[in-house]
Amino acid sequence: MEDIRPHIEKIHGTPHKAVMAVSGAGTQAVAWLLGVAGASRTILEALVPYGRESMSSFLGFEPEQSASAQTAKNMAKAAYRRAKSQLEDDSPPVGLACAATIATDRPKRGDHRAYISAWDETGNTLYSLNLHKGLRDRAGEEELISSLMVHALMLLSGLESDVELGLTSGDALEIERTEHPSPLAQLISGDAGWVVARGGTLAVEGDAPAALLPGSFSPLHHGHRGLAKIAGEVSGFEVGFELSVTNVDKQALEESGILKRLAQFEPGETAVLTTAETFFKKARLFPGRTFVVGWDTAIRLVAPRYYGDDVDQMMVALAGMLAAGTRFLVAGREDQGTFKTLADVTIPEGFRGLFKDVPEGQFREDISSTQLRASHQD
Repeated sequence: MEDIRPHIEKIHGTPHKAVMAVSGAGTQAVAWLLGVAGASRTILEALVPYGRESMSSFLGFEPEQSASAQTAKNMAKAAYRRAKSQLEDDSPPVGLACAATIATDRPKRGDHRAYISAWDETGNTLYSLNLHKGLRDRAGEEELISSLMVHALMLLSGLESDVELGLTSGDALEIERTEHPSPLAQLISGDAGWVVARGGTLAVEGDAPAALLPGSFSPLHHGHRGLAKIAGEVSGFEVGFELSVTNVDKQALEESGILKRLAQFEPGETAVLTTAETFFKKARLFPGRTFVVGWDTAIRLVAPRYYGDDVDQMMVALAGMLAAGTRFLVAGREDQGTFKTLADVTIPEGFRGLFKDVPEGQFREDISSTQLRASHQD
């Protein structure tokens, strides 16, 4: 412990905040980190998802192998996301994971190996270690793997590392660094749930505003901005613009098309990009949010035909959104010469609390994106 203490003290002196997840080995590294004063400055959470159900719950799916490079990467990614969700400041979040199979109290046919994955905002570093089988007992293998985890965490925290690993010629260590794709590429591929665009920067799963105004923004116009302003005053929340790059009725946007839409927003405006084409999916991504919608959208939310003519499916979706803390702020819209408001929406019993109206006296804008596009083409 005394040999590793100076390295851990350096880690605790950095602003990085980590979630660690270990399976099969690596618990000694957790004990070392927690055993040195200042651990609360570094460790947000430490998990040991050893059993199959525990691992499936942590990852959100059951891995094909418990001790593999891919499982270690998936664990580190999940740890990084947990770290990011638990931050209370702007400290850099990191995820560190180990998936291993080492010496036990019974003979093993296969190799003794460990995969350690270090995940941060920019990429992932994978350490693949094959141990000299039979050279060390379980405690010796655990110490080597835990030392490698401390080494990885030092580098992940922006430090130089001189941790003595004690590798021999019979051990094999391979290190592979993979940079993350661009935020938009991660969104399109499904690796990111959402991307926040603000001030010319793109943040993967960044903080989304408490209220979101969904739309295609083709084009973004003064009606959108006016509604966002009034919705902010009515709700008391910051209002961002949510753009789903996929649509039930239209072809998904490509990266060039997304960038073109984003170019319309001012530096002080926040746009949230998703692949959630339905409000049920949006609510799952952003629980507790208020969505700012028009009367025509509110009508669709409570119309069975938009749920495959299945009333039960509609009720389940509405109940799920209500349970997630979702709310809808509804602005009136003109329909065939008549201005329609929330009062013209037939809301199923028990779900009135999902909706709140924007009074006509506070906001009315009759122009639409469709009309603007048509006028630009004339």
